[in-house]
Amino acid sequence: MAELRIVPATENDVPVILDLIHALAKYEKLAHTVTATEERLRETLFGPKPAAEVLLAHWDRECAGFAVFFATYSTFLAQPGLYLEDLYVKLHLRGKGIGLALLKRLAELAIERGCGRLEWGVLDWNQPAIRFYERLGAVPMKEWMKYRLTGKALQSLASPENRYD
Repeated sequence: MAELRIVPATENDVPVILDLIHALAKYEKLAHTVTATEERLRETLFGPKPAAEVLLAHWDRECAGFAVFFATYSTFLAQPGLYLEDLYVKLHLRGKGIGLALLKRLAELAIERGCGRLEWGVLDWNQPAIRFYERLGAVPMKEWMKYRLTGKALQSLASPENRYD
């Protein structure tokens, strides 16, 4: 019988984390957008000011998947929250409860940390994930649209020369 373990990632896991990021990006048809490197992952996940945390799921001796998450804050609840940035389970290991185990551990962490919510996004075409999340009782936030600034747009907004009056 296979053994499933969910453990916090360590700095030694950086190469595995990067491999999982590439696998997720390929699955989401976004491989061309990945610029992450082992060096940047070490700095941003395990440096002096970690920006996120990673849980790794191990199925027997294989790293089966991961969850990347970080703290948020709700002014309406006046409570912290957790945002799940990425949840990924290798294709050949899906259907074994690994994704559910990762989410359960995140829910436990949220409760332990006094969080009022656990949130994440999902691509609108990813019907298997949507069905999985809805079976858990998660609800889509249809009235909210995500916005993002990156690259030139982010730099332009931060530039002292630009004014948006």
